[in-house]
Amino acid sequence: WRGREGAPYSTLVPSDEVTINYRHGLPVVTLTLPTRSERCQFTVKPMVTTVGAFLQDVQREDKGIERVEVFATDGSKVSDATLMEVLLMNDFKLVINNTAHSVSPPVKDKLSSEHTTEMEDIKSLVHRLFVALHLEDHQIRKERELLQKLDHLKEELLPLEQMKARIAENADAKTSRLLWVGLALMSTQGGALAWLTWWVYSWDIMEPVTYFITYGSAMAFYAYFVLTKQDYIYPDAKDRQFLHYFYRKSKKQHFNVERYNKLKEDLAEAEESLRRLRQPLHLRLPIQEINDKD
Repeated sequence: WRGREGAPYSTLVPSDEVTINYRHGLPVVTLTLPTRSERCQFTVKPMVTTVGAFLQDVQREDKGIERVEVFATDGSKVSDATLMEVLLMNDFKLVINNTAHSVSPPVKDKLSSEHTTEMEDIKSLVHRLFVALHLEDHQIRKERELLQKLDHLKEELLPLEQMKARIAENADAKTSRLLWVGLALMSTQGGALAWLTWWVYSWDIMEPVTYFITYGSAMAFYAYFVLTKQDYIYPDAKDRQFLHYFYRKSKKQHFNVERYNKLKEDLAEAEESLRRLRQPLHLRLPIQEINDKD
């Protein structure tokens, strides 16, 4: 048997040096401390205790232990985050200093379906109690992080908002001027047709002219639909012209529209997360339960 770095251990102790028995439903690990040469028992809560916590308990009990690790039978090291419940399902090797102890956990009696259901209920209850005790601190830390993120986003958005307001004001003014120019041209056209009809020519002459003017206007509206895939509705046409002026002015003043939109989306997302986080803070309920009620 070789260690993690390939060096052979000095001794490989039989499994009776480290024994595991179940007492009141909990595994009790009994081993010999190398310094004091006395047997010591460690009661383990398999659903809560991790391998790392168990090894720390062993080292605290005997200060002469410089190295204590757990390896699977294939030689791979067992992570400290592994629950003892998982470790006790298979054989393993407990290495204390340079001595490797072969450990074979006893096979637990199969639980009845009713007992299994009770155990699952207990696990669920323990988890809910843990969440209830630690959730508020986590939410307060999360709220602080979200507030810091909101402040940072608002600082980045402030100059962009000011630039956007100037560009939007300029684009809106140009759009309004264009609408007034269109009204002036239509008024001029109506006055010219009236003057030609009643003072210069007769209606018999002007009727074909007005017909072709109307037909030409219909062609212009159809061309607008072909190019934009939208009906020529005055509010939509006004918005489209406003966006045209806005993007053209943004390009001239180097206003990054995509970055502005991304920051606005991040700001809205952070505000929504903060709102959802503060609601259970006030109600003293976990976020998941709030979502279930929604």
